[in-house]
Amino acid sequence: MNHDGYDDNYIRAILNGVKSIAMVGASPVNVRPSYFAFKYLAQRGYDMIPVNPGHVGKSLLDKPFVASLSEIGRPVDMIDIFRNSSHIMPVIDVALKLPTLPRVIWMQLGARDDAAAEKAEAAGIKVVMNRCPKIEYGRLSSEISWMGVNSRTLSSKRAPIPTQGMRLSLNRMSVGGGETAASDRAAKAKSELP
Repeated sequence: MNHDGYDDNYIRAILNGVKSIAMVGASPVNVRPSYFAFKYLAQRGYDMIPVNPGHVGKSLLDKPFVASLSEIGRPVDMIDIFRNSSHIMPVIDVALKLPTLPRVIWMQLGARDDAAAEKAEAAGIKVVMNRCPKIEYGRLSSEISWMGVNSRTLSSKRAPIPTQGMRLSLNRMSVGGGETAASDRAAKAKSELP
């Protein structure tokens, strides 16, 4: 699979299909990106499991930390890796030894390991690299557009104003790849500045 870009339908199918997510590298510190992503996904109805050996004995949003994937004790649909690229292969190795393999391995923004992705895909696991499920969920549900961000999701209907406990649909159609000519021109112009 080409991991340089993902079709919206691929991401949408993953986010609609998974129910349980083990977040490796989750942090209880409320200013860390993993905390925000964990909280956001939990509020959208995902069964979140925080995995971090440094925080065993603590909880994140009333979910107790576990030291490793092998200590979860039940199958998980997706493993969200919040570690840098050098720590991805060991996580994949543990994931491939689980009694029930996850359906998805997701590597957060800035994290990419093509060899680890190839190894997981050889075992029949879908892989996403260098993306954030929180951002992708918000973009594909149009929820992010309420914050004044161009989600590049096109619809003739305005998305509903989010309310507490509301789970917006990921079934909105959008422009494939999330790129626009205007964003490409802006990026090119910025890179050509002295």
